[in-house]
Amino acid sequence: MNRSSLKVAVIGGDGTGPEVAAEGVKVLKAVCQAEGIALELADYDLGGDRYLRTGEILPESVLKELGGFKAILLGAVGHPDVAPGILEKGLLLALRFHFDQYINLRPVKLFPGVATPLAGKGPDDIDYVVVRENTEDMYCGTGGFLKKGTPDEVATQVAVYTRKGCERCIRWAFELTRKRNKKKQLTLVAKTNVLTFGHDLWWRTFQDVAKDYPDIKPDYNHVDACCMWMVKNPEYYDVIVTTNMFGDIITDLAGILQGGMGVAAGGNINPEPGGVSMYEPMGGSAPKYTGKHVINPIATISAAAMLLEQSGYEKAGARVMKAIQIVTGTKMKSQAAGKMGYSTQEVGDLVAQNL
Repeated sequence: MNRSSLKVAVIGGDGTGPEVAAEGVKVLKAVCQAEGIALELADYDLGGDRYLRTGEILPESVLKELGGFKAILLGAVGHPDVAPGILEKGLLLALRFHFDQYINLRPVKLFPGVATPLAGKGPDDIDYVVVRENTEDMYCGTGGFLKKGTPDEVATQVAVYTRKGCERCIRWAFELTRKRNKKKQLTLVAKTNVLTFGHDLWWRTFQDVAKDYPDIKPDYNHVDACCMWMVKNPEYYDVIVTTNMFGDIITDLAGILQGGMGVAAGGNINPEPGGVSMYEPMGGSAPKYTGKHVINPIATISAAAMLLEQSGYEKAGARVMKAIQIVTGTKMKSQAAGKMGYSTQEVGDLVAQNL
């Protein structure tokens, strides 16, 4: 890859998604100009409106085109006139699986000026990362019905784990822990006392990989204990690595602890050479706020910072993160929609001005 150029596909999506995506793009353009990075952008009309208009969710031709980008910046997906699951499975999960985005990266960082529901905790206490396996577990769609719609109905939903899937995620998490260079502690979160097959595989793989990282302290929590400790002592954590299903749940809890979905960002990453990764805010499409320009773009701008960092532009990513924290710490009144003290566009302007 030519390090001086960065190709990004933008999927605004549904509801307020295009509004927040526009602010992410605004900041991307500003920092790339400042850092001398040639940024190539392309917009893609994917989401509920397209599905209702054409019946298409993710055409094969578009999927092929997206393979030519280093990264995808996503606004939000979810439409009130489309049944739950159609867009999520047909677009989000389809992109994750097609591009083998096997790492879901969720930084959990409380920014200055952002309120947390945890009494007595501040930015120094809430600063850790969750690495969630992103292509296996319950999300594979393995299962089915027997005698559906009858009193004797049986439903199965099978969690699938592979040694390869566990190991590549765990190894990536160890590398991140080493690079992060803070407590050098990696906590595996699972449920080995009950899920004695799949999570035994996770446990054994974790122990094997840990031998290659003698400088990192391997640690373990049952998932229920993790939920308690994240609330009681969030400062305990450095990096967490966990399964797809448990990661889905604990990162939503973490999002509230870091101030809500308006600030929480995530990456769906294929770290392999030539891999296509996707970055997004954790909040939904918030259709009730569409067109009002009151939705918080900080999460999407944070996703753009992560995009830069994971694409090899660490300095540019760090610059965006620093600007975000200036804006949350000294400018914004709140992170809640309509209470920020600024419009969506004005928050994007403030971050761009503070780069």
